Amino acid sequence: MGPGAEWLLHQLPEMLGSADDPDAFEPRHRLVAVTRHRRPGLRLTRTGLVLESLIPSVLEQKVTADEAYRAWRLLVRKFGEPAPGPVEGRMHVMPEPRTWALIPSWEWHRAGVDNKRASTILRAVRVAARLEQAMGMEPAQAQARLEVVSGIGPWTSAETVQRSHGAADSVTVGDLHLPRIVGYALAGDRDADDAAMLELLAPYAGQRHRAARLILLSGRTPPRRMPGMPRTDIGKL
Repeated sequence: MGPGAEWLLHQLPEMLGSADDPDAFEPRHRLVAVTRHRRPGLRLTRTGLVLESLIPSVLEQKVTADEAYRAWRLLVRKFGEPAPGPVEGRMHVMPEPRTWALIPSWEWHRAGVDNKRASTILRAVRVAARLEQAMGMEPAQAQARLEVVSGIGPWTSAETVQRSHGAADSVTVGDLHLPRIVGYALAGDRDADDAAMLELLAPYAGQRHRAARLILLSGRTPPRRMPGMPRTDIGKL
């Protein structure tokens, strides 16, 4: 095994949700209670890795999940090192900050990453050590630290600390779909915005992200009345 084996063995329980406290959550809506009963194994995991949680979140900005996953896969496979162990090159380790900083502009383009997202990642890796210090902070303070970097706003910082910190209360704002899903599930409101969503989630203070996750897992979504997010593969341009 590689030099990170000892760290991984130490961190693995939290990556699997050992630090999560699902008993602190009290359902206040029938749909949420039913979903929790059906999904008793839901745990909020904690990677302990800020940059490794941040970069995928930046790649997800304003694109579909499939486009973001594709970009992550292409970049990590091309610029990351093969993972140690009996995987025969099928797994790769995320590149170091310096490697990210040296990726040429055309490789970002080939991966379908526009200049805005690429520039945000480049700014972040330049201060990677400062961002990793956010692991020693509470989620709200960690989000504030991340948002100092231009191009990282509340959506990206929340998505990051949900993964890095296992943050039970860091609800995602600025999302295209989440407010309408929460609004429809809890109040039958197909047109809920961020403000309405936060008002509906207020009874879950301290556990708003967990409540939102359970709502997403319920499968109750409003009928689509708007076109899906368009896919634009800039790598083909």
